[in-house]
Amino acid sequence: MRISAHTVCTAIRDDIVSGVLPPGARLAEEQLAQRYGVSRVPVREALRTLESEGFVVSRRHAGACVAQPGDREAADLLDMRALLEPLGAARAAQRRTEAHLKVLRGLVRLGRQRASQGQEADLRSLADWFHETLAQATCSPGLTALLVQLRRKVTWLYAGEPVSRAVVLWQERGALVDAIARGDAERARVLAAAQLERAAPTRRQFRAAAVRSAKPAVNTGRAQI
Repeated sequence: MRISAHTVCTAIRDDIVSGVLPPGARLAEEQLAQRYGVSRVPVREALRTLESEGFVVSRRHAGACVAQPGDREAADLLDMRALLEPLGAARAAQRRTEAHLKVLRGLVRLGRQRASQGQEADLRSLADWFHETLAQATCSPGLTALLVQLRRKVTWLYAGEPVSRAVVLWQERGALVDAIARGDAERARVLAAAQLERAAPTRRQFRAAAVRSAKPAVNTGRAQI
């Protein structure tokens, strides 16, 4: 079965965001093709997409490598998030569908359960899914794309919230979903902004790592609630 460039792009992006491929790591097409068990064609297409998103840079005579954002660029991401996420929450309150609301409530329920049980491994993926669904609930393709890409970059460059705050975080997300369910755009905006003000993310520290050629399972999808 032919694996699409989109699937390869997702797999490479996930490895960049998780730090498996650290900033500055060289991205040789042949090695990546071996790693993901594909030909070089979808790898080449994926690298072009990731370059347009800012995760990859190409240099003459050196090829592609993982981008290395500086402190100023990283700080700008937080400023952009402070502007866009409250806007996204307000738009979601105005435009969400019942399907969006059902998924958001289900994720809050699961998040609270996992947080209370200390199941740290599940919390990151649940939080990512929550924020992607919230972005989709704006029903604005342009705003959705900006929010999702911004979230990925912040996750890439900054450490997540400490596990000790997980229970509180999911309570806050529950309150945000309640405001969205009521269609209260201003309350949703205020809650989203307050959550960001309480967060104090720290820059992640990456260590150099070589691109491994062993073939892992390519991330092709996500479970559904």
